[in-house]
Amino acid sequence: MKGNTSVVPVLFRMNAGVGVKVARTFYQIAKAHLFPKRNFGCNHFKNLGLVYIKPTGECNQRCVMCGQYGEKGIMKNCAPEERKKTLSLETWKKFVDQIVPQKPTVYVWGGEPFLYPDLMPLCKYMIQKGLVVSVNTNGTLMEKHAEQIVRDKWSSLFVSLDAFRDVNDQLRGKGSYDKVIAGIKAISAEKKRQKSRYPVLGIVTVVTNKNYMDLANLAEASREYGINLHIYNLGTYTNDNIVATQKRFMKEKLDTEIDCLESYNTGYNQGIDGEKLYKILRDIQENNYGHPILTVPTLNPEKTHTYYAELETPVRNHCAVPWCQANVNYNGDVHFCADYTDYIIGNINEQSFKDIVNGDRANRFRKAIQECDGGMFPGCLRCYQNMLFGRKIKGF
Repeated sequence: MKGNTSVVPVLFRMNAGVGVKVARTFYQIAKAHLFPKRNFGCNHFKNLGLVYIKPTGECNQRCVMCGQYGEKGIMKNCAPEERKKTLSLETWKKFVDQIVPQKPTVYVWGGEPFLYPDLMPLCKYMIQKGLVVSVNTNGTLMEKHAEQIVRDKWSSLFVSLDAFRDVNDQLRGKGSYDKVIAGIKAISAEKKRQKSRYPVLGIVTVVTNKNYMDLANLAEASREYGINLHIYNLGTYTNDNIVATQKRFMKEKLDTEIDCLESYNTGYNQGIDGEKLYKILRDIQENNYGHPILTVPTLNPEKTHTYYAELETPVRNHCAVPWCQANVNYNGDVHFCADYTDYIIGNINEQSFKDIVNGDRANRFRKAIQECDGGMFPGCLRCYQNMLFGRKIKGF
């Protein structure tokens, strides 16, 4: 299986400028692994390689496995007034001005980012400032924006699609597949019309026990989409014991009550036949669908079963995220972990971003994770960011 760093040569072939900038992001992450990690008294802001921003918490879908709005999602019962505490465009622009000197890659997600009314001018502003801007969307609302997305030269656009039509719609809602494909085809058509290499257009597929037997059908259909990349995310999963252990840890070490981790205690990992899944992914990667196929994380064949059936066995460790990345929520709250928003290190309405990432709460978090066995919290065993940027454990 090809790993996430193999995306860099893909980008270089498509667009050398974007490739160079993304390579810098991987360099910053590599530095966080290679050099001794410091906590207090260090300017972590200068090491910023990747910033996630969530301009809205709103979403128009209720995907069953989603950690936000799914069956156990943390936002599922959230009051509408809370979800609407979104930052203004001017506030986001001021934030962007703060991070521009560090030239991080900016990953925009949600909720559903196209529900943020000023998404288009926000992305245009970041592109004009010279940042790599990658947007992750469920794809159902992007068709009408295709012309502007290509014209504004978004760096990359990743669309969530989990299977071919019937299976995908069972997971994401009736009619969602056709809306997504219409949007993808609109982007591809605009790239041809405008003779543009922007954006890099990719699909992200989350593997669950509901869709893994249909992955080959999706791969076959993707020949006609005109995409540049397809990423298979093996999924974020946890269990009762991991959740309980993490809750005790966060209360004892960081005096924080947590709720988010339970959102990934869904059981959608159960019953996946690791041998069958590996063969499916291997066959997909060995075929030529006209675009590269990546998996996150990459695993040795015999360990695919372990990933899903033995959740308490680590496959990545030594998380580097707090030393080179950060997340900004729709209300301005800043936290390190993308999916686990319980420990807040500051708010951009109240402090500069530099002061937040260099602050005492941020350093307390770094110190706590650094002191853990394997350099990760007990709840990080299948965390997506750790799967992307953690250190591969020997044998996996």
